[in-house]
Amino acid sequence: MEYNAKSIEQKWQNYWRENDSFEPSEDFTKEKKYILSMFPFPSGRLHMGHVRNYSISDAFARYHRQQGKNVLHPIGFDSFGMPAENAAIKNNANPKTWTYDNIDYMKNEFYSLGFSFSKKRELATSDELYTKFEQAFIIDMYEKGLLYREKGMLNWCPHDQTVLANEQVVDGCCWRCDTPIVKKDMNQYYFKITAYADELLADLKKLEGGWPKQVLTMQENWIGKSNGLAFDLFFDDESKAKLNGEFESFDVFTTRPDTIYGVSYTALAPEHKIVSYMIENKLLSDEKIAAIEEMINASNIDRQKEKAGLSLDLNVVHPLTGKKIPVWIANFVLMDYGSGAVMAVPAHDDRDYEFATKYGLEINAVIKPFEGELELDKKAYTEVGELFNSAEFDGLNSKESQAKIIEHFEAKNIGKKTTNYKLKDWGVSRQRYWGAPIPFIHCDDCGLVMEDKANLPVALPEDVEITGEGNPLEKHPTWKHCKCPKCGKDAVRETDTMDTFVESSWYFLRFCASELNWEKEAFSADQIKYWMGVDHYIGGIEHAILHLLYARFFTKVFRDLGYLEFDEPFDRLLTQGMVLKDGAKMSKSKGNTVDPDELIAKYGADTARLFILFAAPPTQELEWNDSGVEGAFRFIKRFYERSTNVVATDTIPSIDHASLSKEEKFARKKVYEALKRSEEVYNERYTFNTMIAGVMEAMNALNAQENSDVWTEAYWIFTSILEPVIPHTSWEISEKFFNLNNLNVQTVLEEVFVEDSITLGVSVNGKNRGEIEVAKDASKEDMLLAAKEVVAKWLEGKEIVKEIVVPNKLVNIVIKG
Repeated sequence: MEYNAKSIEQKWQNYWRENDSFEPSEDFTKEKKYILSMFPFPSGRLHMGHVRNYSISDAFARYHRQQGKNVLHPIGFDSFGMPAENAAIKNNANPKTWTYDNIDYMKNEFYSLGFSFSKKRELATSDELYTKFEQAFIIDMYEKGLLYREKGMLNWCPHDQTVLANEQVVDGCCWRCDTPIVKKDMNQYYFKITAYADELLADLKKLEGGWPKQVLTMQENWIGKSNGLAFDLFFDDESKAKLNGEFESFDVFTTRPDTIYGVSYTALAPEHKIVSYMIENKLLSDEKIAAIEEMINASNIDRQKEKAGLSLDLNVVHPLTGKKIPVWIANFVLMDYGSGAVMAVPAHDDRDYEFATKYGLEINAVIKPFEGELELDKKAYTEVGELFNSAEFDGLNSKESQAKIIEHFEAKNIGKKTTNYKLKDWGVSRQRYWGAPIPFIHCDDCGLVMEDKANLPVALPEDVEITGEGNPLEKHPTWKHCKCPKCGKDAVRETDTMDTFVESSWYFLRFCASELNWEKEAFSADQIKYWMGVDHYIGGIEHAILHLLYARFFTKVFRDLGYLEFDEPFDRLLTQGMVLKDGAKMSKSKGNTVDPDELIAKYGADTARLFILFAAPPTQELEWNDSGVEGAFRFIKRFYERSTNVVATDTIPSIDHASLSKEEKFARKKVYEALKRSEEVYNERYTFNTMIAGVMEAMNALNAQENSDVWTEAYWIFTSILEPVIPHTSWEISEKFFNLNNLNVQTVLEEVFVEDSITLGVSVNGKNRGEIEVAKDASKEDMLLAAKEVVAKWLEGKEIVKEIVVPNKLVNIVIKG
């Protein structure tokens, strides 16, 4: 039996495809398992990160099928987006053609790896049917007040020529191309995700134990709930006059009401509406306007590095003392948090201190240490302390005073306790072609109008010229021109397309549509009720904020729209580590990639799968190792070829364990240890490497004995254990010897773990001198006799003073001298 990976794998891939082996059943009386990997963008080639992701999910899916469960293990393609459009520009191709050619190629790669995906539920988010359902959802969300259009300063990527959501700005740069973003004043469609901020935060508790703590913490921090005091700062009369009476005040929020008496200036974001008004009305010098525009165009991360600002020559009145406070612009104040205005207390805030020191502003201390002197020569005092210079609040603990000061503001009706969030509404407009059109129409008479659902989908035109300059939909001669659904007059379609994260926010629900109703409905109530939530969701931790937060939001929105009845989409989340080579993430630019196609051609899919699951636990980074791949191939080859020791049978052999030799008993014990470990791995720990190691240990034990029944029993169990990892080889061996009868639930026999003998350490005067193996029921006398034989040379000519037997542990002989 020579191992030929290519012929074996081709055989079983054909068999699985011809027999629809991995389609879920419509029998909803069966226990279900919904196993899902985060679907890929069809870039044209799988990379080893994909192989790892889908090898993990496939192992789960195959294991649970063996357990007799109804398994949904689907795959799709996150196929809209800028990379396809950029590639089309680069290669002078149509984005749709480029995308679907890549999908066909990647599907072939999936099946060459033996992944057990449902073929009948495949989808691409750029399919017109998917767009039709999604656009209907968007209209429903608009009617519910969860989608709105508004003008504002937005994150603009100069490279990709589109707006980005706050979550898509990483360290001040575009999440896709790393280009520093700039601010641009534009209209934007927003999902009202802030309406769900409290629930998104509270429901993280439901995910504890099923989701990694790191992901829960990241989402908690991103939502950024904080409690504090909100109040208005009113301009003095002179400042009101300077502003032509347009502004009476602006609101601020602080989490430190205990420092209210220490406010020495207040700062606005460069994008604040008051600043915009002053620029538009030439109330600032050209020099100041240029400086403000420079701040606005700087990335958020650059704005946090070196503090910069300028005075607006305006004053507000302190709400408690009546003292005038100067108003500045500061680059570190962002419109993304709070109202874009802050009260500044340099004595007790490091950022405010740095700014005040740079510009010579007052530093008014109001908190001092409980013991020792207050020092403000080099930095702010930010610890809890005792209030002073704070009127009737003097002497209070600064932390404990916060509630009292808020009560004081509320009693005077000049402020109130408020909860604020870092989370902002999700901007979903994209000024690119290759995305789902937003189903709205602009009518001069009716304003913003929804498309009639009967006209969906609003599909993209394919006869477009894509140059990379501007949105092709804006320039299309006919596509955007239409009739208003309300009045019937000439109107114009919305040319912005949707953020691709919209598509990935509900795709897991789309897989819950049966084949019979695939074209009629996005998903059905009975299918949703049966399949959701996803039992195992596998993907990269880089999606902790973007995709996972948005998917949770959509689930709650769909619940409120009456589509479903649950709150959270993913019961368990496994975030796999990156695949590294030479200590760095695999990347074409670094020249350290490994082509899965070449790996399969040389060693076979099972080798790729075995290595990727054996090299490291799935949640840890995996360092690529060519010798490790060679080792995986050698193990599979040896495993396959040594199956010649197996006797063909339709049932597992019945073995009289008591009659076996020591070596045979040990081999059986190791086999069943591997089986026990596999059950723990699939249901608790997910450390496939330890399960595979257990099989390797058992193989070594098998080699030390020649009992054909023990070999046959071992392979009956091994091919079942390893089928989720190396399915082609396992099915081939199982068919040859077991008629595929063993690829199901295996039962652990506890009898193999019952030891006939025990091993005891033997010591003389407390020093270890050897060990003995005796029958489990050996008498004390027999143990002592065996022990004395082992240590006879240490006892020669010596007087034995005492003999001690510690059951199941040791024998100690005490001698004189």
